[in-house]
Amino acid sequence: MASMDDSSSVRTIERKKHSWLVWFVIRLVREKPLGTAGAVITLFLLLTGILANFLAPYGMNEVTGDILAAPSAKYWLGTDNQGRDLLSRVIFGARTSVIVGLAASTMATITSVIIGMISGYIGSKFDLIAQRFVDAVMCVPQLIVIMAVIALVGPGMWQVILVLGLLYGITGSRIIRASVISIKSNMYVEAALAIGCSNSRIMIRHILPNIMASTIILFTTQVPGVILTEASLSFLGFGIPPPAPSWGGMLSGNNRNYMFLAPWMLIWPGFAISLVVYGINMFGDAVRDILDPRLRGGAGRYGSRVKKKPK
Repeated sequence: MASMDDSSSVRTIERKKHSWLVWFVIRLVREKPLGTAGAVITLFLLLTGILANFLAPYGMNEVTGDILAAPSAKYWLGTDNQGRDLLSRVIFGARTSVIVGLAASTMATITSVIIGMISGYIGSKFDLIAQRFVDAVMCVPQLIVIMAVIALVGPGMWQVILVLGLLYGITGSRIIRASVISIKSNMYVEAALAIGCSNSRIMIRHILPNIMASTIILFTTQVPGVILTEASLSFLGFGIPPPAPSWGGMLSGNNRNYMFLAPWMLIWPGFAISLVVYGINMFGDAVRDILDPRLRGGAGRYGSRVKKKPK
């Protein structure tokens, strides 16, 4: 028993020595190998999108003159039917995915927090009406709703971000609402009500900080979904219009006519989508396991073992 107390105290001291970010990275590397690989992929995607102008050997729409050139030392991923370097277009497509994924997910998370926190805290008829509206939105296939809205407002990057941010925000509010309902019954919330704190102060000062773990987890799980949805929309012609490079757009249109003659035109954008979505999903799962209090320590955490109590 004393050994368990000593180990827990040592762990607490080690955590106090480091900042929160260092502690998070240490746990991620030690306990989540797949999450670490996902974090590396996610970081690589961010850096590629930010430094696309410096990493791409050619411009995003620069015509090299070599049409349907196979992968070689000059063109690492080959060229397309217009003579554009595929490596450069995949790199610039990463920038599009970063902008759409982060912007739409941030907007969706803010929308989820606002709807879920107000609905869960107020409750009563307001919560009933709000949740029936959320149910109605969730009943309709998301892709059909997004295509219908974009057909009305027109295709474009910011239109896609706005539509995806609102739709994912409405559907994701369920998670925030569940967290708020479990928190608002705690004693410190009742004590704040007893001393006369306003509802807005209670939600901002007492409830919002305690749902940050759920909010971060929601954000990390929405990013890959947004990227995949944007790629699907671009593939169907409702996303980001050409000539702007998009991984989904590189798989659609006239490119499909050359899939047998130049398969690298479809392999590399598809591989980029799969790798990024897989990496962000693995990183999001690791963040959830580390930040969720119910999974810290004991048998609830992957890779940890419960020490038997000495008799």
